[in-house]
Amino acid sequence: MLKISTRFIYKYLIFSILMVFVLACKEKQIGDFKQIFENPQIYHQTVKKLTDVIVHDIFSPPVTSRIYAYPNIAAYEAMVPSNPGFVSMAGQLEGLSEVPQPQKDREYLYELSSMCAFLTVARELVFSQAEIDAYAKKTYEDLKNKGIPSDIYERSMDYGRAVAQHILAWAAKDNYKQTRTFPKYTVLEQDSAWKPTPPSYMEGIEPHWNKIRPMVIDSSNQFIPKMPTPFDMNKNSDFYKELMEVYEIGKSLNKDQLEIAKFWDCNPFVSHQTGHVMFATKKISPGGHWIGITAIACRQKNLGFMETLEAYARVSISLMDAFISCWDEKWRSIRVRPETLIQEHIDESWAPLLQTPPFPEYTSGHSVISRAAAVTLTGLLGDSFAFKDTTEVEYGLPAREFKSFMEASDEAAKSRLYGGIHYRSACENGVAQGEMVGKFIRQNLRTRKEKNQIQK
Repeated sequence: MLKISTRFIYKYLIFSILMVFVLACKEKQIGDFKQIFENPQIYHQTVKKLTDVIVHDIFSPPVTSRIYAYPNIAAYEAMVPSNPGFVSMAGQLEGLSEVPQPQKDREYLYELSSMCAFLTVARELVFSQAEIDAYAKKTYEDLKNKGIPSDIYERSMDYGRAVAQHILAWAAKDNYKQTRTFPKYTVLEQDSAWKPTPPSYMEGIEPHWNKIRPMVIDSSNQFIPKMPTPFDMNKNSDFYKELMEVYEIGKSLNKDQLEIAKFWDCNPFVSHQTGHVMFATKKISPGGHWIGITAIACRQKNLGFMETLEAYARVSISLMDAFISCWDEKWRSIRVRPETLIQEHIDESWAPLLQTPPFPEYTSGHSVISRAAAVTLTGLLGDSFAFKDTTEVEYGLPAREFKSFMEASDEAAKSRLYGGIHYRSACENGVAQGEMVGKFIRQNLRTRKEKNQIQK
């Protein structure tokens, strides 16, 4: 009979226990890295980093919408292969061809691919590339330290870069670079035409933005708003009454109107003059404000990673097309701002509460893009989604509460009248224009398969 020593049995038991422990730890480590992105907080942080860079670099509102759109689309597209309930936007967005696909039967961490795609595209669209690079380096190092196997890490990063390069090649054909060389706007002499305003008297921003390739809408002039109120300085005319309304409201703003106007100011570059000294303050653009609202809503709803990417992508696309539509009208009607006429014809000492932006008045950009974004978010999260908007808190303004996205967009539109920079018709017709853009995108851009096709 084979004799087995007690010492051998003891050693065997110890070895077996150790092996079980090692394998359990290894299994736990593998499981852990797959849980890294269960909470999409890291993506929210990454979008916020892009917002901070945009604020630092002082991009105009239309350009900002473009900077948000392409990285968010890249991130979304990089995640689609792992989510059978969602569909690619290739073939739906103007000029976007089929996106590169991952290798079959190979393991990927698609959330990492989407992060890589976002950051790769984002760095190419801003001036402060070093800021994006530093953030990306730290983010990737932190992710590596969470136990992602090296082969999966590298494969996922490679796929993210492939998607990013495809999106960048597509972005390069949207006519943006060409419009950088187009002639500047030449100021017209007519009283009805927009003129640069104090204190900086900046030249008109993006007079050729209607030549940028749209995302979903057919063309920049697909949704032309009503004609602006006919210019007429006769004191009995409808136009003069609108002008006087701006003047009178500006002289008697109540506390709530003041708070609303300041909350929705969203001027990325406000000039200040003290004596002979001039300086500027920087903050988010109107589009950046709605990207902030998107983050708030996604967190409040506890959306998963893919649903979060979908929300950012759809809102970004709506913002970009809304700006293209709005700017098409601005540089067609070239409507004069209230400040110019009031100071010249009514009260030379009058000044609007908010600094007048350097582009024509009609239609109100805030009204158009806010409504388009609100329609998009309503389509995703419902008609009665109440939320607290804390986007402006970091800029020293208190949070405001809204019962719905539509209510928020209505307030954003009214804020421009209270701020003294728009006539009522520009706000109301701007809302209507934004609603048309938003509804068209909502109806014609598909990101999800039919319910009966979604694989659980």
